[in-house]
This record gives sequence, structure tokens and C-alpha cells, in this order.
Amino acid sequence: MALDFNVKDILHRIQVRFVHAFLPEAKKPFNLKAVHQPELDIHGIASKAEVYNITTPPKVIEEGLSAGMELMYYLAADGFKLNTPVFHMHVRVPGEYDGSETHLPQGIYPTVRLQTSARFRKYLRERVQIDFCGIDSSDGFIAEAYDETSELTDEVATAGDVLAIHGFGLKIEGDGEHHEDVGLFFVPEAGGQPVKATLAVNEPRTLKAVVPTYLDTGKKYRLMVVTQSSAKGHGYLVKEVRQMRSDFVLTAQ
Repeated sequence: MALDFNVKDILHRIQVRFVHAFLPEAKKPFNLKAVHQPELDIHGIASKAEVYNITTPPKVIEEGLSAGMELMYYLAADGFKLNTPVFHMHVRVPGEYDGSETHLPQGIYPTVRLQTSARFRKYLRERVQIDFCGIDSSDGFIAEAYDETSELTDEVATAGDVLAIHGFGLKIEGDGEHHEDVGLFFVPEAGGQPVKATLAVNEPRTLKAVVPTYLDTGKKYRLMVVTQSSAKGHGYLVKEVRQMRSDFVLTAQ
């Protein structure tokens, strides 16, 4: 099944808001973030076919996508370079070597490099319009979480190692009454008690935490920051604690 990027001459519109820049090296005070970003799995993607005037039945699209993705999974793992209308993908092996090795170092595994295709980048340039709709008024937010062991973002949390969390208004502080309530917590998606993490870095835009060793391997967790610090800075505490939860979930490993 081929995707037709020329169907009905579609013009896309994405609403964005200014959000406070979260990376320490940011040169300007704001980034842009899409207002609506619902998450779609393969079933959800197929269900949208009629919206874009694609006449292939959704069930056929879902079955085709599932089979195609599974096939690409194995082909990429076998060393093939894959070129699709949306992305290019190939396996790479990280690390530096002296030329005499016969096996990979401990903890080093093949990874996949994924890059959007030139065709899709051209489509985005020509077919997507951005509507600016003001400044986000959220009282702080969690933007991303980088696992320093796996070098993956917003995917995993490696037990006992460092997770770097970037965002805005993250600094964790609490007065005497709320001292035990504040912190960075891993909240199980399936329900259960939040697990508090130990902080190595505690700054307004960056937290670095040691991932608790007693998370359940393979289970999914959402990050939650509980703090009394003011998102606007100036070093003062607000009266009540405020909470921020990540939009993404992390798999404990």
C-alpha cells in the first residue's frame, strides 16, 4: 500500500503556543509547542483514513500497517537500509574501536538511526501552516526525560542510573509543613504507590535523579514533580504545593 502525499491537495494547520524554553543553552525565552497532540497507535492511524479521503478500508490499512511494520522490524535488524515515503532507517553500531575487537564491549548494542525522508520534509514545508495562539499559562511543565545509560529520550528509565529531566519551573522545594510531600516521583501507570527518587541536580529547568532500583522492570511509569517553588522563579515558595506530570511514560529497565 503506497501513501499518496498529493491526495486532494490538503493544507494542514497546526495550532501552537509559546512555552518557556527549557534547555539550559536556549538563547531565547520561548519554544513553540503544538496545542493538540493526541497519541495514535496503528489502529488509531487506520481509523483516520476517511478524514484524509483515503478510500482503502481502515481494516485493510491497519492489517497492512501491522504487517509492514513487523516486516521492517526484521529487515532493519538484518542490516537492510529501509527507505519509505515518511522515513529512512538503518542500523548503526555505536562506540570507538582499535580494529582488533572480536565482540562488542559490555553494554553496547546495535541501535537504529531514523530520519524523515526528503519527500516528507518537502511536504511539511509546503503543506503545513502554523497558527500562533498565545503563551502557554501552565504553572511549569516536564518537557523531556533523557536516560543517560541508554541515551534514549522519553522512553526508558534505567534502575540505579541517572535520568536527566528538562522543563520549566521544576525546582523542588518545600517548607517545613510540606517537606515530606515534595519531590520527584515515579507514578505507576497501572496503579499503585508513587516511588520517590533521589535528586542529584535540582534546578528550575533541570532535574537529575537517580532512578530507584526497586521499580518493577518492564512496567510503565509517569513522572510527577511536586514542589512549592514558584514557576516564575525569584526564590519564593507558593502557599500550596503544585504538581506536574509528564505527557510521556517511561518503561523501567
